[in-house]
Amino acid sequence: MGQDNLTPQKRSSTGGGGGLPTTNNAVAGGGRTRGFPGMPRGRQIHKTFNNIKITILCGFVTILVLRGTIGVGNLGSSEAEAVNQNLIEETNRILAEIRSDSDPTDPDEPPETEINPNITFTLGPKISDWDQQRKVWLSQNPEFPNFVNGKARILLVTGSPPNPCDNAIGDHYLLKAIKNKIDYCRLHGIEIVYNMAHLDRELAGYWAKLPLIRRLMLSHPEVEWIWWMDSDAFFTDMVFEIPLSKYDKYNLVVHGYPDLMFEQKSWIALNTGSFLFRNCQWSLDLLDAWAPMGPKGPIREEAGKVLTANLKGRPAFEADDQSALIYLLLSQKDQWMDKVFLENQYYLHGYWAGLVDRYEEMIEKYHPGLGDERWPFVTHFVGCKPCGSYGDYPVQRCLSSMQRAFNFADNQVLKLYGFRHRGLLGPNIKRIRNETVTPLEIVDQLDIRRSTHGKSESKS
Repeated sequence: MGQDNLTPQKRSSTGGGGGLPTTNNAVAGGGRTRGFPGMPRGRQIHKTFNNIKITILCGFVTILVLRGTIGVGNLGSSEAEAVNQNLIEETNRILAEIRSDSDPTDPDEPPETEINPNITFTLGPKISDWDQQRKVWLSQNPEFPNFVNGKARILLVTGSPPNPCDNAIGDHYLLKAIKNKIDYCRLHGIEIVYNMAHLDRELAGYWAKLPLIRRLMLSHPEVEWIWWMDSDAFFTDMVFEIPLSKYDKYNLVVHGYPDLMFEQKSWIALNTGSFLFRNCQWSLDLLDAWAPMGPKGPIREEAGKVLTANLKGRPAFEADDQSALIYLLLSQKDQWMDKVFLENQYYLHGYWAGLVDRYEEMIEKYHPGLGDERWPFVTHFVGCKPCGSYGDYPVQRCLSSMQRAFNFADNQVLKLYGFRHRGLLGPNIKRIRNETVTPLEIVDQLDIRRSTHGKSESKS
């Protein structure tokens, strides 16, 4: 099954300079020395002053509103305009500071340690016996099994930046996206983690998923699979379940195409917006090999040059996680690929531009549970960036398409309760079924949980 409209799926700014780490044989815990203590006293005081300033600003705004409303006050018009302008400037400055990625400089906090480009960056101390450690832990903690009722325990992981979106509508669509994921996980017995913290300051942006996945693996040994999904991806087939038994011999499942990967060496041969890692030593080793291109600054910029030179169609910009994984799997194919499954029989990642305008046709001809181009499992809004101030597509097109995807999926959930959206573009719903004195008959007929019951994967 092919994928329509294969277009570049990562974009960033161009950079240069620095050195690229070439080995993965770092000393345990090497590459950097930095802790993440609680908020220092100086920073607490700084934020307290900000809150006081905002309170004072609100008081001034109130005075100005009263003056304009009832005409009281001795302030001249020019003086009032000056005060108003100062208020605006100070408010914008404080809000910009709150929204910024980095906290204000704290004199009580020691300066950050610079990354040494000559030392291979690591995610943490080298762990070489994770499978054995995990096996012992599972045997000692039977109340936390990695298989429940014959089904592997899955942890879905997603997240968004710690700061507010550049516009309020972006936060609204992040809420829709997490509601959609919570619905799917609730229906299929999947646990979910939503992260809003940068666990490693060097791996910001799309690299932030790597330290998070590693930390979750080590902190949740009872989880068999870690499933990463980008915040801009929606489940659009609420019935379909991943066929885990298909991957008994694999440790990484990612949407991709072998011909694009090995024949064309394309930079969009696979997509890291939705993929599954088995909780095992192999996965920790792959994360260790994947991460060294990620540190921001000269290392990431120089690595981007290597990726652009080696991957077909890749624009010149700093290293991104997707291109780095493709390059790693190509350059070290014998070491990794026998445990990697490139899935394209269903849409673990479905590129939105070729799908959202066909939802009505899908409703007319097909039904949920297929997961492929007839009824896509996941619709991923690559290039839209609803939370950012820029994107590859017009904002209105992206937002209306995301609304369609949300309603398309939400109708599958609301059906059990006797409702559906009036259309795919609006929030309003309508009743589609009257109340009954025998409601359990409806549950037996329409509950998605029952439609997937009995399809659980058994531990071999």
